[in-house]
Amino acid sequence: MRTWLLPIVGTILLVSACAPKTVPAPIVTSPKFPDFLAPAIPPAYDNTEAAAGEDRGWRFLQAGDLKNAEREFSTTLKAAPAFFPAEAALGYVELARKDPKAALGHFDRVATQQAGYASALAGRGQALLGLNRDADAAAAFEAAVAADPSLTDLRRRVDVLKFRGLQQSLASAREAARAGKADDAIHAYSAALASSPDSPFLYRELAAVERKKGDSDDALAHFQKAVALDPSDAHSFEQIGDILESRNDDQGAATAYASASAIEPTAALTKKIDALRDKMALAALPAEYRAIDESPQVTRADLAALIGVHLAPLLQTHRQDAVLITDVRTSWAATWIIAVARAGVMEPFSNHAFQPRAIVRRTDLAQAVVRVLSRIAAGNPAQAKAWESARGSFSDLTAGHLAYPAASAAVAAGVITVGADRAFQPSRPVTGAEALDAVGRLEALAHLPPSRSGRR
Repeated sequence: MRTWLLPIVGTILLVSACAPKTVPAPIVTSPKFPDFLAPAIPPAYDNTEAAAGEDRGWRFLQAGDLKNAEREFSTTLKAAPAFFPAEAALGYVELARKDPKAALGHFDRVATQQAGYASALAGRGQALLGLNRDADAAAAFEAAVAADPSLTDLRRRVDVLKFRGLQQSLASAREAARAGKADDAIHAYSAALASSPDSPFLYRELAAVERKKGDSDDALAHFQKAVALDPSDAHSFEQIGDILESRNDDQGAATAYASASAIEPTAALTKKIDALRDKMALAALPAEYRAIDESPQVTRADLAALIGVHLAPLLQTHRQDAVLITDVRTSWAATWIIAVARAGVMEPFSNHAFQPRAIVRRTDLAQAVVRVLSRIAAGNPAQAKAWESARGSFSDLTAGHLAYPAASAAVAAGVITVGADRAFQPSRPVTGAEALDAVGRLEALAHLPPSRSGRR
């Protein structure tokens, strides 16, 4: 050998001796980490050294040789910094080492290079699970499935996580609600809804907490969402009715109550419906009528209206075909004045004037009452005996007084009351409350259903 070749040969031998030995990649028949999603190789890297290094590293990983796996992935990434599958694979190495925090760093770096990379998203979900961030893990798994719909196992995992999160959030929400911690309960219910946005009972329970807290706008919206998802939810319909009624949206409340009653009728709901109908019927009447019950003294127009509204069925019998009244054309109670006059319950004076603004006194009320009683008696003679033959004793009204028969019958029938001193007070003006009470008693004696517009 020529002497000048000796240094070159020596150098080659020295380099060969110092070069790292290639460890043969194992053949893996039983993967150590079957739930790890192997990073897909982008087409641009097919048949490259980077792809070969990735394959070798993954085989080491699945064989459980984490040291050689990390070496292969790190060497590959150093040679090709843009080769993100190696970065994702390093994340899985950290997962294998049970270091989810370090793994998350690798997967997050992949996300900055390649959004929607299924392997990194799936690995990120596993890292988040290891950090007890179940909701974030579910979101990562969902993103992985969106990127690769063939990942059916991940889809089932998402369902399990959502159910588990729902149970935890629901338990927390109910416990906070029981403890009176409205804000905590609302936060927990919102978390539960994020896991299960189509669960009507969650909206109903959330709305109940919001309503108790005083957030009626949010409560109404969530009760409405509950019935939209579950049209058979009578409770939510009733709650909607309560909120709308408190806002004076009587028509909306009536519709909601009717829906609730159609699903599940209850005595309490029927009471609400009846009260609301009374309120609506009263609201439809003239303002003058609505003011009667608070009036210190009623007029003849007031009394005619009360009788016309409450006792309309009795006015249909023994009705005159026509009656001449000259002074009610512009009265707010003209319709009812004509009705009571034609029925003979309140007649015009001899000059054909009704005098709708004249004050009603106790004797006037007694006369109208006894005429109504005669119509009730026509349908139930046995009932009428108690008042038709009555001869009451009053401290201020003698049997010879013109109004005595009417006063005696009205008191005997229980329609007009007197005090312990038995004073009838014939000339005292009748108050609105007194007139309303008397007409209500007549309504009961006649076995008529209570008027929708007469009482508050």
